[in-house]
Amino acid sequence: MNQTLFNAVGGLPTLQKVHKIFYDKVYAHDWLKVFFTGHNQEAIENRQTDFMALKMGGPVKYMGRELKVAHRHMYITRELFDVRQALLKESLQEAGVAGDLIVRWLKIDHAFHRAIIKDSIESFYKTTWQYQKRIIVPKPAREAQD
Repeated sequence: MNQTLFNAVGGLPTLQKVHKIFYDKVYAHDWLKVFFTGHNQEAIENRQTDFMALKMGGPVKYMGRELKVAHRHMYITRELFDVRQALLKESLQEAGVAGDLIVRWLKIDHAFHRAIIKDSIESFYKTTWQYQKRIIVPKPAREAQD
């Protein structure tokens, strides 16, 4: 029998633990936190937990929006996505997830990059709605030096 990643990592308790650690990091990060201004961290954690549980084969219903729609108004570059992935990897390690399961988790997470990353600022403006508030966050000076 092929065990789901959801079961292999320990189900909802592990996903909840990882996402708590992860979003604590995101909400403290100079660059990433701006995308979450005004959004309740616990609600974001719960939505991400449901989304990943579903994608890992868990018996969960995801009630959030499609990724492309949810992130349409955010200018997310490859570099920003990579920063996010690094924080997720750190969070998985801190939560005690086994190395082989981290690789599988990150592979699933990375599979959604095409729905989130914008190739250029020009393409971003072409694909967002004019009436929608666009979120464009320049890389903080401190981040640029790291």
